[in-house]
Amino acid sequence: MTDDWKTRLTQQLEPVLMQPDPRPQLSIHHDLHYALFQYPPDQEFPLRQELALLRTRLEHAGKHITTISLADCLTAALEAEAMTGEALAEDEQAVGLETVIDTVADIISLAQPLYRRVADRMPAHPDPQRDLVFIVRVGALFPFYRTAPLPEQMQGQLHAPTVLFYPGDREGVGLRFMGLLEADYNYRCKIF
Repeated sequence: MTDDWKTRLTQQLEPVLMQPDPRPQLSIHHDLHYALFQYPPDQEFPLRQELALLRTRLEHAGKHITTISLADCLTAALEAEAMTGEALAEDEQAVGLETVIDTVADIISLAQPLYRRVADRMPAHPDPQRDLVFIVRVGALFPFYRTAPLPEQMQGQLHAPTVLFYPGDREGVGLRFMGLLEADYNYRCKIF
């Protein structure tokens, strides 16, 4: 059912985000105001359109939305290590795809940690009743990085209610990143 995610977006997530203080219903932990919104990976472009509309409705209701693109974070991390698309393509031919995947994973896990890139883009002094953060373009991390550790790595830095828009499939209580990887059951946050 392709449109199920649209119903969940407008009838489950949006009413929570519209509340004067969305934190209690957004998260399952009182100190981690973070949730995931799962959608089918093949719905990336329709999701982007719906998020633009959602953002407009939320801003009209007085909310301020900061959007953080993980694709931009990945690009910035690679550029900081002088890794261009051309260099990655050359490396793939020279050492193979698996080695390039491992290299990129090491860059965004160790040398240029992704969570720091995200933290640097968070609102400086958020009002948790007005500010919201949307983390988007998560699919750009495939197959280098799974997002399960991100909220834990950012604990204490998430002061505004935050939603990560997750391209994947549900498998019981787990999520399969991009619908391809083995299900991950380590998400300790609410999943819409």
